[in-house]
Amino acid sequence: MGSRSRKRRPASEAEPDVALDAAGHDEPPAESAPDRAPDRLPDEAAPDRAPGPLPDDAAPDPLRDRYARGRARDEAIRMNLEPLAPGERPGAVTIAAIVAFVFAIANLVATLTVDDLGSTSGNPTAVAIVTTALLVLAGAGMLARKYWAVLGFQCILGLQIVGLSLALSRVQKWWIGLGVVVFIGLLGWLFWKLIRAMARLQMPDRPGAAESRP
Repeated sequence: MGSRSRKRRPASEAEPDVALDAAGHDEPPAESAPDRAPDRLPDEAAPDRAPGPLPDDAAPDPLRDRYARGRARDEAIRMNLEPLAPGERPGAVTIAAIVAFVFAIANLVATLTVDDLGSTSGNPTAVAIVTTALLVLAGAGMLARKYWAVLGFQCILGLQIVGLSLALSRVQKWWIGLGVVVFIGLLGWLFWKLIRAMARLQMPDRPGAAESRP
């Protein structure tokens, strides 16, 4: 009996695979859906999202609260300040003007009575002239109730306090050191009193301010 040859059909003509469902019936192959990205990524593959800003109540700021308390305290102090009457000058400003003139006179006398006006560190006469002129200008400005004059004299007082504090380390006699400490205390008291006087000078709603303007 001769052998029967069978020709293999090409792969394009091969029968499609038939899937069987649970009941054993033939089920046509499912159409392949086109490749596309899923509508929603899984939770583990979702990109990280920047968290939104937290509400003010959820994240309190201690520094901001401290500034708010400071502003409230400053506002309460300003509300308690008594406005200056027309032509009124605070007593601390008058005392500061007198002290400025005394410093100017003492500076001038010390310069005139020094034995050697020549010095390797500079010309003391020129320095004395400049400092005396600044003190006289500050004193005259404070008598005229000028804010810039009080502010400038505050700087002079601060430098004087620092200089005297450094000079305490070179004092050899106790009674001289005690006098320097008392003098520093007086200058510090005047410095503190001028702060409140400056606030009163800077108040825009003091009586007579509108009439005194040109």
